[in-house]
Amino acid sequence: MRRAWRFLLGAALLAAGCAQVPPSAPPEAARPGAPDLDTAYYRDAAGRGAKVYRVEPGDSLIVVRVYRGGRLAKLGHDHVVSSREPRGFIDADKGRADLYVALQSLAVDDPAQRAAAGFESTPSESDIAGTRSNMLEKVLEAERFPFVVLRVRGVEQDAVQAELSLHGVTRPLRIPAKVDAGAERIDVSGSFPINQSDFGIEPFSVLGGALTVQDRVDLTFAIRGVRIAG
Repeated sequence: MRRAWRFLLGAALLAAGCAQVPPSAPPEAARPGAPDLDTAYYRDAAGRGAKVYRVEPGDSLIVVRVYRGGRLAKLGHDHVVSSREPRGFIDADKGRADLYVALQSLAVDDPAQRAAAGFESTPSESDIAGTRSNMLEKVLEAERFPFVVLRVRGVEQDAVQAELSLHGVTRPLRIPAKVDAGAERIDVSGSFPINQSDFGIEPFSVLGGALTVQDRVDLTFAIRGVRIAG
């Protein structure tokens, strides 16, 4: 029974996760059904000499930390969901970006990310596999909503004005961020919380709420882009 509770919580904790896109080719061409990133706009801007960067997999990292709750929280695990596959474009001159991550690119409880989070418990491999499957199929409904999309339309001194689309819901956000735009590359990093319920995701609970998933999850990102030649 205890193992069953832990499995159920693990599956739900991952529900708050995040998402993927293509390399050198335009994102739309590399992944069927990928969000429209307005590639033509970025190509035209680069052709005019603007600082336009392409975000590709490998050099970037998105991490979502999801927490257990309730009176019986000790029966479950906190979890880390991560992806190194955000893709898209950034126009540093206009303070604009269009990025997305495919939910299928999400990794659950990567050992390095769990260590960085300082989580003490260690889920089994079967717990992790079951949690990821349940997260994608039942909670995030990845077949219906396969991507998480972030569109930035303004940059302040220490934040960006953006819209986050997750689970079929789009909400405006002010995201604290550090932007370092150089001649050949750009680095954008920061962290912010969201509530699952704000995006139509019901936090998981069992035993009349004695074992729950906290509504709030914490997201951390480090995005790197390489400048596109004009």
